[in-house]
Amino acid sequence: MTGAESGFAFTFFNLAVAKQYWPNIAAGALVTVSVGVAVVLTGTLLGLLLAIVRSLGRRSLTWAVVAFADVMRSLPALVVLIVLYFGLPAVGLPMSAFAVTWLALSLVLAAYAEESIWAGISALPAGQMEAARSTGMRWWQAMRWVVLPQALRRAVPPLTNRVISITKNTALGSVVALNEILNNAQGASSYAGNPTPLMMGALAYLVVFVPLVVFSRWLEQRWQRR
Repeated sequence: MTGAESGFAFTFFNLAVAKQYWPNIAAGALVTVSVGVAVVLTGTLLGLLLAIVRSLGRRSLTWAVVAFADVMRSLPALVVLIVLYFGLPAVGLPMSAFAVTWLALSLVLAAYAEESIWAGISALPAGQMEAARSTGMRWWQAMRWVVLPQALRRAVPPLTNRVISITKNTALGSVVALNEILNNAQGASSYAGNPTPLMMGALAYLVVFVPLVVFSRWLEQRWQRR
């Protein structure tokens, strides 16, 4: 190994530094996964609920849902996060960094999920609902058993891509001192005076998100075949 190669390895892949700080990175990865799972569950379910509310066809509810979706999709996730983090305590609702990150990203994901699911519902012929209702189904039954299964199949490809994009934004939690991967890696690099923890953080992101990318591709193909 040449001097340049050994210097590069010492700077970015220092085994002594890695051994000392890997527990910090592992703890941050656990927080990242926890926030990501919570965001996916609540954001997707809220988006589904909003799309169903919009399907009711009541003008006031439709305007409220559209306004929410447009505002959340227009604002950067970082802005939403900062506004909630500093704004909620001002109205007597202080929240932890974990809770604020979860709430902010859930709202952003819900806006995109609502639009994706609504697009799937809108793409279906109106006769689908009419045919279901003609068999004696109530509106909710027709939506549950006839409309939503088809709409969700259409919504899966764009929705999975958006889920991956937004869950990666858990790194924004470092702005509000959430001890996720990036925040822990930056702190460890500062203490060590070496960027090896940042490289470990990058590896942790690959370990966390590559399986998610592969799973989303499999899910898209499976739903398209169905």
